[in-house]
Amino acid sequence: MDKIRVLLIDDEEELVSTLVERLAIRDIEADYVMSGPDAMERLGEKEFDAVLLDYKLPGMSGLEVLEKINEKYPRLKVLLITGAGSIGEDQEEIPAHKAADVLLKPIDIEVLIEKLKAAVQG
Repeated sequence: MDKIRVLLIDDEEELVSTLVERLAIRDIEADYVMSGPDAMERLGEKEFDAVLLDYKLPGMSGLEVLEKINEKYPRLKVLLITGAGSIGEDQEEIPAHKAADVLLKPIDIEVLIEKLKAAVQG
């Protein structure tokens, strides 16, 4: 399999920049943006195999971004990430928005890699 290319979308720059480094060590090509509009722009510029999307983003919510990704890039696999308990009542909406999986912060890098590989291969 070729190197996995993933776009990280999260407003916590320290988290995503660290994840980019940790994924690179494991031979996964990662890039990041910090907002929904920036994500849509980057997706138009570069090809990715998967997206790691924070559920809570300022301005455009993670579910709004997920919906736009599903409309424009229906084959792109999206993993939602969230802090424990922050999804709440919206949890029922996630399958309808076609997220491949949901991961809780803090993110275990090995679990993330396993989920990314499963999403891309499946």
